[in-house]
Amino acid sequence: MQDRGWWFGAALSGALVVVAGAFGAHALEGTLPPRLAAAFETGVRYQAWHTLALLAVLAWRAATPLAGQHLALGLWAAGMGLFSGSLYALALTGIGRLGMITPLGGGLLIAGWLALAAAVARARPG
Repeated sequence: MQDRGWWFGAALSGALVVVAGAFGAHALEGTLPPRLAAAFETGVRYQAWHTLALLAVLAWRAATPLAGQHLALGLWAAGMGLFSGSLYALALTGIGRLGMITPLGGGLLIAGWLALAAAVARARPG
């Protein structure tokens, strides 16, 4: 199976999205200040969307492998870890300095989208 490790990682990320979403909605409900609850929810939402993007690119790669797709996958994976991970940690610990990591993760997510756009731009039509 092509990209088995990526498929496995995307599946684990999807499972984590469900766990984090349920944890945020049930275990954390009413225990966090609204600002931190919103940060946690944002982390879940961005991880969910980028997990779906990982799956879409993996399915696309199975039919049409392009140089640059792996770069996008790697940037998204790192971006999710830093962006969503820092928001989860911020919400659960209240340590404001963790918020300084979030923009780095966001930059990696953006870079992943730009890497994907570059891969498409370089691809031969056909």
